[in-house]
Amino acid sequence: MVGTGGPVPTFSLWDYVVFIGIIVGASGIGLFQAIRSRKEASREEFLLGGRQMTAVPVAMSLTASFMSGITVIGTPAEAYRFGTAFWLFGFAYALMSIVTAELFVPLFYRLGITSAYEYLEMRFSRPIRIIGTSMYIVQTALYTGLVIYAPALALNQSKTFYWIGSMGVLLATGAVCIIYCTVGGLKAVIWTDVLQVVVMMAGFVAVIARGAVLQGGLTKIFEDAGQGGRLDTFDFDPDPRKRHTFWTIVIGGSIMWVSIYSINQSQVQRYISCRTLGHAKMALYINMVGLWVTVSLAMLSGLTMYSIYKKCDPITNDDVATSDQLLPYLVMDILADYPGIPGLFVAAAYSGTLSTVSSSINALVAVTMEDFIIPLWKNRTEKRVTWLNMGLSVFFGALCIGMAGVASLMGSVLQTALVIFGMISGPLLGLYLLGMFFCTPNSIGSLSGLLIGLALTLWIGIGNHTTQPPWTTAAPLTTLPFVRPPLADSWYSLSYLYFSVLGVIVTMVSGFLISAATGGCKQEKLSPNLFIRKSDLFCFGGCRTSEVTLCALVMF
Repeated sequence: MVGTGGPVPTFSLWDYVVFIGIIVGASGIGLFQAIRSRKEASREEFLLGGRQMTAVPVAMSLTASFMSGITVIGTPAEAYRFGTAFWLFGFAYALMSIVTAELFVPLFYRLGITSAYEYLEMRFSRPIRIIGTSMYIVQTALYTGLVIYAPALALNQSKTFYWIGSMGVLLATGAVCIIYCTVGGLKAVIWTDVLQVVVMMAGFVAVIARGAVLQGGLTKIFEDAGQGGRLDTFDFDPDPRKRHTFWTIVIGGSIMWVSIYSINQSQVQRYISCRTLGHAKMALYINMVGLWVTVSLAMLSGLTMYSIYKKCDPITNDDVATSDQLLPYLVMDILADYPGIPGLFVAAAYSGTLSTVSSSINALVAVTMEDFIIPLWKNRTEKRVTWLNMGLSVFFGALCIGMAGVASLMGSVLQTALVIFGMISGPLLGLYLLGMFFCTPNSIGSLSGLLIGLALTLWIGIGNHTTQPPWTTAAPLTTLPFVRPPLADSWYSLSYLYFSVLGVIVTMVSGFLISAATGGCKQEKLSPNLFIRKSDLFCFGGCRTSEVTLCALVMF
């Protein structure tokens, strides 16, 4: 009986047909784009789709890129365990879209960049560009490994392809992405994302619709959620140590998502592939609506799951090993009588993963070529560059598969993914803001600020992760008591959403002060194109009186 716990059915023949059909269809899009563009095999065509993409497919690709299998699996589990506070990220998505579209997109279009990190060399120096690119590669490899690991949880819970094991699932995921990234480039990735975002949303709708029928309607689901304290969305407690409050999500979440969309190559590469600046801005605003819809469907799926399992928690009942297996368990429990629907859901989780992994691989190839290889490879031909692009796609695909093994040790896939972005993207965003808004920061000060900010966020992030007591349903491997250090209840207890905020503030303040103390106000005049213009809503083309005054105070 549904909602009473215990073993659930496994995949049927039709589930396999639906699942395999969707994955083959996604790969087919990549192959089609490769054949269609075979006569235009230039570097720009491979990495940027020839800069001829339009707003709607790019918007859907932006949504799919970071609404991955982690979202399909992790966000409903978040709603099931902690309630709907995560819904407040809708505010963060809106602020992120406005900042990215009105400040960063005009700047990047004006400079005609391919890699987001080209800006760091234009504004500061080549060593800073190399460091920024290296930070992105490390962050993306870790995050993509986590993304590849997410569908393995769903496939394992639904007993899908159990004969090949988790490692076989990881290898298959990477292989599919490598194929259409290698042969089709960015255009293949974007058009494949269009299919995958539709599949993801269809998976959520299937869960919500069936759950509503079983529970007697959405009203009953919300009543159960309210009685269980899952609708306490607005918590205005200013304590920065609370995991999710209105302030941590709206302030911390906004800064974190700005760092993801404004300077992350996976996203930048998409909107600069648009044929015009107007298309790029429109893509971001359409994407904002897509994010609202996706997070709402994920939240409703989590509340549906709570309504069904409120009296028989699969976690405490040992029906699942981790919270990230809750939704796959629910799917097999309530949808097994509808052949093909469980296959649709697992394909949704898998499609989200394919979208993000393919995006990451394509972006990693782009920054490696533009930031490391092209500046040193003078006697290159388009044909050799194209072949090297394909080879790098295979290399980074293999690297991300390897990192998936590390991901299994990191805990909840949703929070871990956001922690990774907070620790690394926060200081990087602070570096960009220093360069875009102020002329005082120089290479010495900005690099120092970046390193100080990164050291601080890594210290807090790693400390936060290692001082939390292990949560597991399995028997402990040791009988030694878990000892929390003195900082565990203060510094290490800072909400993970504030990691980005801390990184931005520390990087900007320390970078500005060190620059002022090392001659930042006396450096040669820089090109106005490197700064936010009046037409970009703000005007910081030259040193203003307030900057000069602050420089004088620091130096004297």
